Amino acid sequence: MQYPEPIAKLIDSYLKLPGIGEKTATRLAFYTIDMDQSDVVSFSKALISAKNDLHYCKICGNITESDPCAICADKSRDQSQVIVVEQVKDVMALEKMREYHGLYHVLHGVLSPIEGKGPEDINITSLVKRLQQNDAIKEIILATNATPEGEATATYISRLIKPSGIVTTRLAHGLAVGSDIEYADEMTLFKAIEGRQEI
Repeated sequence: MQYPEPIAKLIDSYLKLPGIGEKTATRLAFYTIDMDQSDVVSFSKALISAKNDLHYCKICGNITESDPCAICADKSRDQSQVIVVEQVKDVMALEKMREYHGLYHVLHGVLSPIEGKGPEDINITSLVKRLQQNDAIKEIILATNATPEGEATATYISRLIKPSGIVTTRLAHGLAVGSDIEYADEMTLFKAIEGRQEI
């Protein structure tokens, strides 16, 4: 038995979302049908607004309603430091910490030869231009994930920046607070030893 066309289209729409399978898409579709009309209208308006009203900051690549974004426009932030992250959600995670007061640069991905992603496919060119045009930047903090692609991206960017004389650092990786050494994998232990600090 086939679902009526409106339900089938709704299921297909949910299936386009990452991590949503057939069962979850069907459950979400029927949940949406049971929602109050006003909630469905609000939901659809939120989707349209997110698509139409948001864009990427021309300076850092963060998602924003205004250009430049609130972080780039905030002159009270430390203009000498820029954290380079893979995705917009990484900016949000670092901002929740409330300890970092510098700037950001969002790559929108990482280098991945397997997926055919080279330097021209992510936001590296604008980072280089930004560094050439802004003498205030003294340190780039590479905060890509500790994956082979993240490491390759960090290495590539550090080699690009090195001739400029700007200090390039990498976020420390290693044991999580509260974790036991016996349960850590070899790479985590290696990174923990490599990133050790004097106390």
